[in-house]
Amino acid sequence: MMWLTLCLLTLCFSTTQAGGFCESVLQECREGDVPWTSCYEDRIASCRLRGRLMQNFIQRMVNSSQEAEVSPTLEHRVHIPSSALQRSRVAVSQQEVLLVVTVIDSTFFELSPPQRKGSTRLLIPHQPVHMQGTVLGELVLVVRTGTQPVRDLSQPIKLTFTHNKQVENGACVFWQESQRADGTGHWSTDGCDTSDTGLEFVCSCNHLSFFAVLVNPVLSVDVINAENLSYITYIGSALSIFFTIISLIIYICLQRRRPEKAIGVHLQLTGALLCLHLSFLLCSFWVRQLDEDEEGWVCRSLGLFLHWSLLATLSWLALEGFHLYLLLVQVFNIYVRRYLLKLSLVGWGLPTLIAMVCGIVGVYGKYSLDVSDANNPNSTAQICWMSKQFPQRLLVSYVTTVAFPCLVVLCNSCMLGLVVFKLWRLRTGGGGIESSSGWKKMNREKGIKLWKDCVTVLGLSCVLGLPWGLASTTYISLPGIYLFTILNSLQGVFMFLWSVALSCKSRSDNNSSGRDPSSQRVMTTSFNN
Repeated sequence: MMWLTLCLLTLCFSTTQAGGFCESVLQECREGDVPWTSCYEDRIASCRLRGRLMQNFIQRMVNSSQEAEVSPTLEHRVHIPSSALQRSRVAVSQQEVLLVVTVIDSTFFELSPPQRKGSTRLLIPHQPVHMQGTVLGELVLVVRTGTQPVRDLSQPIKLTFTHNKQVENGACVFWQESQRADGTGHWSTDGCDTSDTGLEFVCSCNHLSFFAVLVNPVLSVDVINAENLSYITYIGSALSIFFTIISLIIYICLQRRRPEKAIGVHLQLTGALLCLHLSFLLCSFWVRQLDEDEEGWVCRSLGLFLHWSLLATLSWLALEGFHLYLLLVQVFNIYVRRYLLKLSLVGWGLPTLIAMVCGIVGVYGKYSLDVSDANNPNSTAQICWMSKQFPQRLLVSYVTTVAFPCLVVLCNSCMLGLVVFKLWRLRTGGGGIESSSGWKKMNREKGIKLWKDCVTVLGLSCVLGLPWGLASTTYISLPGIYLFTILNSLQGVFMFLWSVALSCKSRSDNNSSGRDPSSQRVMTTSFNN
């Protein structure tokens, strides 16, 4: 009896030392004191299966002189060339090596927080500057052969990730553990190439590790580009603040000279833009005064102010489109009692309500992002915005800063299309304004009118906030990020040019009876009623 007990204790001890049971390795590694990814990768090569089968877990001996192909799930397939298997042998005479392939939940992988106060600057509150995205299927594929690390393969391994829905911008990545001892890390594309067939992603990687596919990854921005974009943003925001102040003065003068609803709407939008650019600069520069782990009530207040200003700007952009809709659909007999007051309740009241609720639940704080830098992997960018410590930050951010702007841009694009259609009808004689003989007289006049129409449409695009739609280009290329940054940081300048155009038109209306009736009619209908 004593002999049997001793045997059982010896067996249990040897099992634990060898890696334990495979079913409990993940939990045990996550509860340990060492980085769990390294622990897990080592122990799955020496663990024992409690039963014959474990769901989505393959552990078998394979011939090193032949290729190996396994599928832990219906959506994952791994093809390993013989050269990779031979690299994992302990001795040249070894014929068989252990192959382990499994999948684990992507929620176990925690991104590394910044280690120090960032020296780089944040370009836009929501612009991520590190390779990020959603893990396809929320599953990470783990591949391990033998007991030796396998890297720098001459023949890459092939990993196939099948998906049943259309996705864009997928990238094959592997988990690179940080130098911290907390098991955190980041996703990297080093050594992996991506091929998208439409129904599956095929990854060719020259090493073995934890693999995944990031769907819709954000384009990585290095420190140099981040610095350049930051300077562009700061200079553009400073210019916007200066010119929006001048625009406010011009609109106030126009409003006193000729009280009109459209000018009142422009005035409110310009005020919201002034708050947006001012709050952005304050949030960007104030965060530099804070220590690494410090937030403070000032940073939280500035984050609230920035979020409120952004929501107010988007709200007034939407109201610009709504006002244009009323003018184009119902040109005559438009009267709404206390019209501007009701618009103000929406344009200022809705952002205030949302920001106050977010402030009460503790959304705001210091927001930090990793900046990809080969020389300093721990470079960060910080701003007073939505705190990463708030659990529902992503939900709040996507609803208020992604979904809402997309809806505004979509609706205002339709309004701009309606303006273009009406201009086209007027220029082709649909308005009954120009006679047929007038079209035959001078092509030069037609060219001038076309130029004026293009300027009108371009100006309206800025007033309606359509440059915000360029945010989609930031997922495609680096020039798209530059274009989006330049145009949106100079919004205040564009509003100034629009105010000058309205001021010049107002003087022209007072000094002339109008030589271009079609343009006069469209401008009056669209902007000055």
